Amino acid sequence: MVERRVTVGWAEGLHARPASIFVRAATAAGVPVTIAKAADGNAVNAASMLAVLGLGAKGGDEVVLATDDETSDAALDRLAKLVQEGLDELPETV
Repeated sequence: MVERRVTVGWAEGLHARPASIFVRAATAAGVPVTIAKAADGNAVNAASMLAVLGLGAKGGDEVVLATDDETSDAALDRLAKLVQEGLDELPETV
C-alpha cells in the first residue's frame, strides 16, 4: 500500500467546492484511492463526493491518501499537493 499524509490546506476543509475539486482529481488519477482523517482512520473512496463530504475534514486536519496500486506514487503525489495547497481549481496537470 502506498500512502501520503497531508494537512488540508483549504481553510473551509474538504467541503462543497474543495471536495468537488478533490473528487474530480481523484477520479482522474485512474487508480482506486482512499482518503481518511488521520485521527480516526476510517478510509473512504476518494472518488465519491458523498464519502469525502462525510469525512468532515476541516482545514488543518491531517488526512491519509492511500492506494493498493504500487505504481501510483505520482498520482498520490499530485493529490497530496492538491489537498495540501488548497487550490481553488483543478490544475491542468492532474
